[in-house]
Amino acid sequence: MADNEVTGWVGWGWFAGIVLLIAGVFSALHGLTALLAPGSAYFAKVEGGLIVFDVTGWGWWHLITGIALILVAGALFSGATWARVVAVILVGINAVGQLFTIATAPWWSLIVLTLDVLIIYALTVHGRELKTSAR
Repeated sequence: MADNEVTGWVGWGWFAGIVLLIAGVFSALHGLTALLAPGSAYFAKVEGGLIVFDVTGWGWWHLITGIALILVAGALFSGATWARVVAVILVGINAVGQLFTIATAPWWSLIVLTLDVLIIYALTVHGRELKTSAR
Protein backbone atom coordinates (compact mmCIF):
# COMPACT_ATOMS: atom_id res chain seq x y z
CA MET A 1 0.00 0.00 0.00
CA ALA A 2 1.32 3.46 -0.88
CA ASP A 3 1.76 6.10 1.84
CA ASN A 4 -0.83 8.35 0.19
CA GLU A 5 -3.52 5.69 -0.22
CA VAL A 6 -6.61 5.97 1.98
CA THR A 7 -8.46 2.76 2.79
CA GLY A 8 -11.52 1.98 4.85
CA TRP A 9 -9.23 1.60 7.85
CA VAL A 10 -8.99 5.40 8.12
CA GLY A 11 -12.21 5.09 10.11
CA TRP A 12 -10.15 3.73 13.00
CA GLY A 13 -8.22 7.00 13.10
CA TRP A 14 -11.47 8.98 13.08
CA PHE A 15 -12.79 6.72 15.84
CA ALA A 16 -9.71 7.50 17.93
CA GLY A 17 -10.11 11.24 17.37
CA ILE A 18 -13.80 11.22 18.24
CA VAL A 19 -13.25 9.19 21.42
CA LEU A 20 -10.43 11.57 22.44
CA LEU A 21 -12.69 14.55 21.78
CA ILE A 22 -15.52 13.10 23.88
CA ALA A 23 -13.11 12.14 26.68
CA GLY A 24 -11.64 15.64 26.61
CA VAL A 25 -15.04 17.31 26.88
CA PHE A 26 -16.07 15.06 29.79
CA SER A 27 -12.74 15.57 31.55
CA ALA A 28 -12.93 19.35 31.16
CA LEU A 29 -16.51 19.37 32.45
CA HIS A 30 -15.52 17.24 35.44
CA GLY A 31 -12.68 19.63 36.13
CA LEU A 32 -14.95 22.68 35.94
CA THR A 33 -17.48 20.98 38.20
CA ALA A 34 -14.79 20.28 40.80
CA LEU A 35 -13.48 23.85 40.63
CA LEU A 36 -16.90 25.51 40.84
CA ALA A 37 -18.50 23.17 43.40
CA PRO A 38 -18.61 24.16 47.06
CA GLY A 39 -16.22 22.27 49.32
CA SER A 40 -12.62 21.46 48.65
CA ALA A 41 -12.15 17.88 49.83
CA TYR A 42 -13.42 14.41 48.98
CA PHE A 43 -13.32 11.75 51.65
CA ALA A 44 -13.12 8.03 50.89
CA LYS A 45 -13.35 5.40 53.60
CA VAL A 46 -11.11 2.44 52.94
CA GLU A 47 -10.25 -0.59 55.00
CA GLY A 48 -8.16 0.62 57.90
CA GLY A 49 -8.33 4.34 57.19
CA LEU A 50 -9.63 7.41 55.50
CA ILE A 51 -8.29 8.96 52.32
CA VAL A 52 -8.71 12.69 51.68
CA PHE A 53 -8.45 14.08 48.14
CA ASP A 54 -7.97 17.73 47.28
CA VAL A 55 -10.82 18.38 44.88
CA THR A 56 -9.31 21.66 43.64
CA GLY A 57 -6.12 19.95 42.47
CA TRP A 58 -8.20 17.17 40.91
CA GLY A 59 -10.32 19.78 39.14
CA TRP A 60 -7.35 21.63 37.67
CA TRP A 61 -5.78 18.34 36.54
CA HIS A 62 -8.93 17.27 34.70
CA LEU A 63 -9.55 20.69 33.21
CA ILE A 64 -6.00 20.89 31.80
CA THR A 65 -5.95 17.30 30.52
CA GLY A 66 -9.43 17.75 29.04
CA ILE A 67 -8.36 20.82 27.11
CA ALA A 68 -5.21 19.00 25.96
CA LEU A 69 -7.30 16.07 24.71
CA ILE A 70 -9.64 18.40 22.84
CA LEU A 71 -6.71 20.16 21.15
CA VAL A 72 -5.01 16.86 20.26
CA ALA A 73 -8.27 15.50 18.81
CA GLY A 74 -8.62 18.59 16.63
CA ALA A 75 -5.04 18.21 15.44
CA LEU A 76 -5.69 14.53 14.67
CA PHE A 77 -8.56 15.50 12.41
CA SER A 78 -6.20 17.81 10.52
CA GLY A 79 -3.70 14.95 10.05
CA ALA A 80 -0.89 16.28 12.27
CA THR A 81 1.73 13.61 12.97
CA TRP A 82 2.71 15.16 16.32
CA ALA A 83 -0.91 14.74 17.45
CA ARG A 84 -0.70 10.99 16.91
CA VAL A 85 2.39 10.79 19.09
CA VAL A 86 0.93 12.99 21.84
CA ALA A 87 -2.38 11.09 21.73
CA VAL A 88 -0.64 7.73 22.14
CA ILE A 89 1.35 9.10 25.10
CA LEU A 90 -1.75 10.58 26.79
CA VAL A 91 -3.78 7.43 26.23
CA GLY A 92 -0.91 5.29 27.53
CA ILE A 93 -0.75 7.38 30.71
CA ASN A 94 -4.52 7.04 31.07
CA ALA A 95 -4.27 3.25 30.66
CA VAL A 96 -1.70 3.01 33.45
CA GLY A 97 -3.93 5.23 35.61
CA GLN A 98 -6.85 2.86 35.02
CA LEU A 99 -4.78 0.02 36.48
CA PHE A 100 -4.76 1.90 39.79
CA THR A 101 -8.56 2.15 39.88
CA ILE A 102 -9.34 -1.40 38.75
CA ALA A 103 -9.89 -2.53 42.36
CA THR A 104 -12.50 0.14 43.05
CA ALA A 105 -14.29 0.26 39.67
CA PRO A 106 -13.35 -2.91 37.78
CA TRP A 107 -15.93 -2.76 34.98
CA TRP A 108 -15.37 0.91 34.24
CA SER A 109 -11.60 0.45 34.32
CA LEU A 110 -11.78 -2.51 31.93
CA ILE A 111 -14.02 -0.58 29.53
CA VAL A 112 -11.66 2.41 29.52
CA LEU A 113 -8.61 0.15 29.17
CA THR A 114 -10.25 -1.50 26.16
CA LEU A 115 -10.93 1.90 24.57
CA ASP A 116 -7.33 2.95 25.30
CA VAL A 117 -5.96 -0.14 23.56
CA LEU A 118 -8.25 0.43 20.55
CA ILE A 119 -7.14 4.07 20.29
CA ILE A 120 -3.46 3.15 20.49
CA TYR A 121 -4.01 0.47 17.84
CA ALA A 122 -5.90 2.87 15.59
CA LEU A 123 -3.28 5.60 15.79
CA THR A 124 -0.20 3.42 15.50
CA VAL A 125 -1.41 1.08 12.75
CA HIS A 126 -3.83 3.21 10.72
CA GLY A 127 -3.09 6.76 11.87
CA ARG A 128 -0.93 7.61 8.86
CA GLU A 129 -4.05 7.58 6.70
CA LEU A 130 -5.47 10.51 8.70
CA LYS A 131 -2.89 12.82 7.13
CA THR A 132 -3.87 11.74 3.62
CA SER A 133 -7.61 11.93 4.28
CA ALA A 134 -7.29 15.45 5.75
CA ARG A 135 -5.95 16.86 2.45
